[in-house]
Amino acid sequence: QVQLVESGGGLVQPGGSLRLSCAASGFAMRFYAMGWFRQAPGKEREGISCISSSDENTYYEDSVKGRFTISRDNAKNTVYLQMNSLKPEDTAVYYCATKYFTDSTVCTVGGGLMPEYESWGQGTQVTVSS
Repeated sequence: QVQLVESGGGLVQPGGSLRLSCAASGFAMRFYAMGWFRQAPGKEREGISCISSSDENTYYEDSVKGRFTISRDNAKNTVYLQMNSLKPEDTAVYYCATKYFTDSTVCTVGGGLMPEYESWGQGTQVTVSS
């Protein structure tokens, strides 16, 4: 049974940093792309970052590019999202998700967009406020 458990969320002041973790179990994470999504109140869920199963390629949505960094540790079955220079508009519930791609070097589809992923964690709340 696939299980994804996010942690590391919390309240942080603008300009601060947080590191989210996602512990995966019940499947061979090393064969799957991993992604981070977020959903702010009243908004649709959006894909903000992903990393290919091969660890060769990453994707960042424009609003987080240069501030967030995704990484994975297959030995620990964990994926991370380092978030720096946080802004109030980053406030959202953050979800970890996984998807299998036959091409191990990709985590997006044509057009460089994150598709809907297959399995989801329960989410962790990130609040950026002074």
